[in-house]
Amino acid sequence: MLRIAIRNTLLLAVLTATNTAFAAPATYTLDPAHTFPSFEADHMGISYWRGKLDANAGKVVLDREAKTGSVEVTIDLASIDFGLDKLDEWARGKEFFDTAKYPKATYKGRLGHFVDGKPTEIVGTLDLHGVQKPLTLAIGRFKCIPHPIYKRELCGADASGSFDRAAFGLDAGKDYGFDMTVALRIQVEALRDE
Repeated sequence: MLRIAIRNTLLLAVLTATNTAFAAPATYTLDPAHTFPSFEADHMGISYWRGKLDANAGKVVLDREAKTGSVEVTIDLASIDFGLDKLDEWARGKEFFDTAKYPKATYKGRLGHFVDGKPTEIVGTLDLHGVQKPLTLAIGRFKCIPHPIYKRELCGADASGSFDRAAFGLDAGKDYGFDMTVALRIQVEALRDE
């Protein structure tokens, strides 16, 4: 009887440890070659300027069991790319981003509203141009697969949202009637850390 009790206790301990291992949060590092923050902004109400930011880094922590997680992304604002060199240069200068003084933008948030084990939004804060404001991003697509080369889990998502750039002190063009709303669209891929 004592042997059975000891065996059952050991079995329960192994099962508990195994479940705890699977329930632990996992950390993923953003792949900057497959992460693409892009934006769309009004130009005098007659067209939209579109651009992207080429340099970024970040981490995602995901706990599927607890339905929680976090996101932290840093973007190098000097990597702005409108596809027009003069506009890129202007955006880096003192009249807009002033990348000499504010070289980075940072977004930190919490994954939320899990549906079928997948987060559908990020509730967070954007730190841009020395100003911090709340920003919620909707996650339209979220999927994880085994990476075919690295044999670790690779997760991808497509997130979107918008913000008022004047609230961050980026109000160039406002006097000419520009709409201050900036639409964001961010595709991201992240590889699970070893």
